Order: sequence, then C-alpha cells, then structure tokens
Amino acid sequence: MAATTMEKITLLAHTLQSSGILETPQGTITLEAGAGFSWRYETRVVTYSSSDPYAEVLLLHEVGHALLNHQEYDHDIHLLEMERAAWDKAQSLATLFGLVIDSKMVEGALDTYRDWLHARSLCPQCSSTGVQTAPNMYTCLACHHTWRVNEARTCQLRRYDTKKRP
Repeated sequence: MAATTMEKITLLAHTLQSSGILETPQGTITLEAGAGFSWRYETRVVTYSSSDPYAEVLLLHEVGHALLNHQEYDHDIHLLEMERAAWDKAQSLATLFGLVIDSKMVEGALDTYRDWLHARSLCPQCSSTGVQTAPNMYTCLACHHTWRVNEARTCQLRRYDTKKRP
C-alpha cells in the first residue's frame, strides 16, 4: 500500500528533525503541522501541511528559507532572490534525503512571484513599468507618476496614488 501524503510529510519532518540539520548557529528550527506552509524567522518555526500533494517539496522549500535565515527584505526583487535561493536549498536537501523536485514546479512557483513583482511595478496612470524607490513605493519611468502598493503576498494587489487628485 502506498504511503499517504500525511504519512510521507510526517516521516520527512521526523527525518529532518533527527538529522540535526535543523540545529543552526542562530538556534534550532522547529517544525509544526499547520494549515499551510511558512517560515517565521521571529520564532524560528516552519509550518507545514499534509493537505498539499507537493507537501514534502514545499516543506523542504520552507526549511530552505529557515536554513538560509531569510528574514525581511527591503525591495520586492529581494523577495524573488530569496525565493530562488530557498528553492536551490530545497533542491540540495531533496538530493540529500532521496527526493526529487520537478524543475517545472519550481519555475511555476517562481513565476507567481515574477507576476506579482510585474503587477506591482505597472504604473496605474500610464501602464508603463516603474521602479521601486522605497518599500511599497514605485515611480514610473515614463510619466514620473508615483504610487504605493500594499503587501499583497497573500491578498489582492492594490495600488494607490501618492497624490490626491481633484
């Protein structure tokens, strides 16, 4: 009988914990079953779920963030860099633990961040591409319009003009 996703993820979590890989100079990384996948650097906790068919891969990705000690980022492009680095680390971990990560799945996951970054950088006035000038702030290269954006990693993207119009 094939192992269920829950059995596989539980076994991988146990293997990661007993391997010693979660003991880092910054402190021990804790794994917790939960509703989704995340790395919370403030508490050094990786949360994982057994409800996703890619649960093992996603757990390795979040552990990648943890092992790389990813925290906050100043510019949106840095988030994309951290995501790529976490996937690279997950790939190394997968090899170490005898798992395979589909490169198409990784690129699909990274595409969601690329699309997010592109949407944030589109000028709400002329639709040209802008540049990030500060956290959550953009300026258009074409018309020099400025706008701010919300966090929008887990909710709908919103763009707001920085100047009130009559």
